[in-house]
Amino acid sequence: MHILKAVLALSAGILIYGQAVRAQGLVTQRNMSLALAKNIAEGALAECRAKGFHTAVAVVDRAGQVMVILRDEQATAQQAEMARRKAYTARMFRATTLEFQKRTSGDSTYAAQRDVADILALGGGVPIRVGDDIIGGVGSSGSSQEQDDLCAKAGIAKVADLLK
Repeated sequence: MHILKAVLALSAGILIYGQAVRAQGLVTQRNMSLALAKNIAEGALAECRAKGFHTAVAVVDRAGQVMVILRDEQATAQQAEMARRKAYTARMFRATTLEFQKRTSGDSTYAAQRDVADILALGGGVPIRVGDDIIGGVGSSGSSQEQDDLCAKAGIAKVADLLK
């Protein structure tokens, strides 16, 4: 009977600690679907292809975990890895990787952030936003840093009406 009460209490969002009962707050967050991640990646890849670049694109979720990696037939494995790291950097630092690059360059007090594992301070990474909430990041690699940035932004623009 005690187990049944505990299960019912847990399903109602309440944890039982001995005699004390503490109500738990509800945590909600927006997350990206696989379909949305694929659309962003396909949009970014198409933008770069249209300009003659053979790139790789990665999309990470709000935790920085890979959801999608697409690589043009002529893109390299290194480009795919760089795209992943750019997407991760944009997500974790809540800024484009071009902005991150500027903020952490030279004698900046933030320069040590470049030493964090999987961070890459090269243009081409863009956070995916819903209002002020960052739900992921997209990274493009295989053209210039500025063009990679534009391709990543084009991927997000493809689904902009879904990010409201």
